[in-house]
Amino acid sequence: MPADFVGLSYEVQQLTDPAFFSPENGGLVRAFQAVAPRGVLRLGGNTSEYGWWQPTPGSPEPEHPPIREVVGEPKAQFYAVSAEAVRNLAEFLKTTGWSCIYGIGMGTNTPERAAEEAEVAAKTLGPSLQYFQIGNEADLFNWHLRDPQTWSAKSYLAEWLKMADAISARVPGAKFGLPDVASNIAWLTQIAGQWNSIEHAPRVANLTHHYYFGGPATNPDVNIPNLLKPATMAKVQATADIANVAAAKMGVRLRMTEGNSCYRGGKPGVSDVFAAALWAADYALLLASNNYSGVNLHGGTGKSVANSVGGVLPGDPMLAAEGATPEQIASHPHPFYTPIATFGAEYLLEPVAYGLKFAGSLAGGTILDAGFTQKLQVAGVNASAYAAKLANGTTAVVVLNKDAENDLSLRLDFRDAKAAKVAAETLNAPALDSREAHITPSPVTLHLKNGKIAILVPHASGLLVRVG
Repeated sequence: MPADFVGLSYEVQQLTDPAFFSPENGGLVRAFQAVAPRGVLRLGGNTSEYGWWQPTPGSPEPEHPPIREVVGEPKAQFYAVSAEAVRNLAEFLKTTGWSCIYGIGMGTNTPERAAEEAEVAAKTLGPSLQYFQIGNEADLFNWHLRDPQTWSAKSYLAEWLKMADAISARVPGAKFGLPDVASNIAWLTQIAGQWNSIEHAPRVANLTHHYYFGGPATNPDVNIPNLLKPATMAKVQATADIANVAAAKMGVRLRMTEGNSCYRGGKPGVSDVFAAALWAADYALLLASNNYSGVNLHGGTGKSVANSVGGVLPGDPMLAAEGATPEQIASHPHPFYTPIATFGAEYLLEPVAYGLKFAGSLAGGTILDAGFTQKLQVAGVNASAYAAKLANGTTAVVVLNKDAENDLSLRLDFRDAKAAKVAAETLNAPALDSREAHITPSPVTLHLKNGKIAILVPHASGLLVRVG
């Protein structure tokens, strides 16, 4: 599990405000550092397909190809990505200690413009740049950006190669992620099947895909019980099994570059409550145990995400229909699923961020077999566990009790650890539907006896135990 496993995902359109990702934005800097001392910022999202590179303030906007309008979806809003925004981004990354996956549009872009932007981004970001991501959710381009009769994984790859080759010519040694699909995991299999036939293939760092548990907010199946049930993670495991076969064929690792609890901005009462913290911790650690190099949960400002889904977050009219006042609606984070919420000039960690942070306790370690997985209920309790040998020699175990009613008693066996130091932290809140989340030292002192520790993990909570 890489030390920088934890990641956040933002819309590329966020760069239209050069002051956002800037070292001068101290509140956001502190929030990123609170989520993880090292992490990966991914820039992409639906808006990435409508950005155009503006190398100088006077650079004219290029002509754009015609876009097919989709009923219920917004008209394309083109915007400029400036060199100033990239310079500020570089300093922001240095200040936070994070690195970046830099998204470049494919839907309305040209290889020439993509290469020009990539060259400046590579020189400006330097070692903070992990790799380039060309295109966002290209498996959905048949809706509005490409001919639905001819668009496929094969035609995507042919187009992607033209852009990747153009970038590689300007940025020697450039690395890439692909295909960043929304949900069609079969594209990974198809691309992997074609990869070995490509001469002088570009350097690929990760096979990438997205994942949202469900959606939109109006969907009654998007609820806390369904979010936390074992079958939800069983589906994640099934996807990871398919993705790992494709990654192994290409000799690369996987990354989940965008996702969250509920697509189209999240659901109030599900995405912004403690249940999302337990889900995020479980989801991130399940991916870590399946050879993923990292996970990026999507967020940002309400405006940027609303722009990506039609101008309005579906959760807002849903709250209004339930009788919520404008003040009550504004008290929720926007988007509802964002790990870091923006309230005026304040940046606050939401419950989902605490779940990521808790999972990050194992970052930099070697994942071990914890003895049981999320596929099984333990003693009738909906729980999962993960373990790792950390770089400092400490063994750490995370137990997540997702059960709404039943506490979990376990005995942890650390084998050869006879007289080692024991430390523990809890992930907790008053209830699953609480808008709070806390990571605190365990109120119970744990003792190692003959290499074993008896623990109690209360319902709707998580426990981290470190021995060493």
